[in-house]
Amino acid sequence: MKQWMKWVGVGLVALVLAACGSGDEASDDVLRVGTEGTYAPFSFHDDGGELTGYDVDVIREVAKRMGRDVEFFETQWDGMFAGLDAKRFDVIANQVGINEEREAAYAFTTPYTHSEAVLLVKEGSPIDSFEAMDGEKASQTLTSNFGELAKSYGATLEQVEGFNQAIDLVTSGRVAGTFNDKISALDFLKQRPDAPVEMVEGDGEGASDSAFLVRKGDEALIEQMNEALEAMRDDGTLVELSERWFGADVTQ
Repeated sequence: MKQWMKWVGVGLVALVLAACGSGDEASDDVLRVGTEGTYAPFSFHDDGGELTGYDVDVIREVAKRMGRDVEFFETQWDGMFAGLDAKRFDVIANQVGINEEREAAYAFTTPYTHSEAVLLVKEGSPIDSFEAMDGEKASQTLTSNFGELAKSYGATLEQVEGFNQAIDLVTSGRVAGTFNDKISALDFLKQRPDAPVEMVEGDGEGASDSAFLVRKGDEALIEQMNEALEAMRDDGTLVELSERWFGADVTQ
């Protein structure tokens, strides 16, 4: 009897340990999403404190069509890729532009946004073209496509953690400008029409597609997400979300 009770006890301990360990693993019922949470209109908090935005709405709809719930992990941009590498989350939803360097290290879904670059400068600035940034300072996140664009025009980079900080440096006169996404810039000017900022457009320069980013090897996840995105294109849901946020189709 004592020997039998001993093995029952061992089994119970094993079950408890297994239950404790399972909390560290991702559930197939939950899509864990890394996002900035401070990048309007893509991923930000509304007046009620709720996480919202175009990317947030799109990834929620994708997860819904996959039959999964969503759990968001808000992370600064420059730490987001490390979070994906460390498996803190399964996918990044934060207007991640597709480029060769990222394609070599990660896997992308099909694009859900198409845009181009603009330059935001302080109101009254003599900077009236991308070329005029040669030798000037630009506030950029170092790992973004726009940082590379700024360097290609001869600008030196002042590192920032996100869009809002980049704008603050522009309006304070600490930098000459910041390159960013036209959609984001238009939304900023719409929300803050009194901001002392002007937008300088290029000739389609910096055009890019954005997609959801996952770890290489997650082919099943990519396939499921692409199926959901394709269905959203076919039934008009993706364009509907785009027009709700931007008043235009930015999906192609």
